Amino acid sequence: MLSFRPMDAKGVTPILNVSDIAASFAWFEKWGWTKCWDWGTPPTFGAVGSGECEIFLCQGDQGGRGRGANASTFGPDGDQTADKGAWMSVWVDDVDEVHKQCVAADLDVTFPPTDMPWNVREMHLRHADGHVFRVGRGIECVAVRGAGVRPKFLPFVTAQLRIKALVSQV
Repeated sequence: MLSFRPMDAKGVTPILNVSDIAASFAWFEKWGWTKCWDWGTPPTFGAVGSGECEIFLCQGDQGGRGRGANASTFGPDGDQTADKGAWMSVWVDDVDEVHKQCVAADLDVTFPPTDMPWNVREMHLRHADGHVFRVGRGIECVAVRGAGVRPKFLPFVTAQLRIKALVSQV
């Protein structure tokens, strides 16, 4: 059996397949992200950023995409499998403020801010190419605070709770 020493990753940058890179830059800017750079003439690859986070955009390549016919991505009438793009979590300070800004910008909010059983307040936002962003913030609960978890690590703890909750539903 092979044995590897532990990896010390410095970051992960998702790459989203988009149908129109210019329109995608504009969509992310409506959400409050900024265009970092683009490459090619005309551009077919580039990046958007927010805080310390960056997402690469690749026009017509590197991954799947496709918006489903579903109106909601979660809840009793939601369909979590219809969209063929990537799903990712984006951690923010105020989910409700992000929701207000998304609604004002006429972005496709597919699940309103909701306190979830895995101790995350989250909403869902869908890109035109079917990529879904779970915008969330960990909810500090007595059990987590009592475990001595520092707020910086709360998203990681809530992700573990999310996984445990989802597995228990299977």
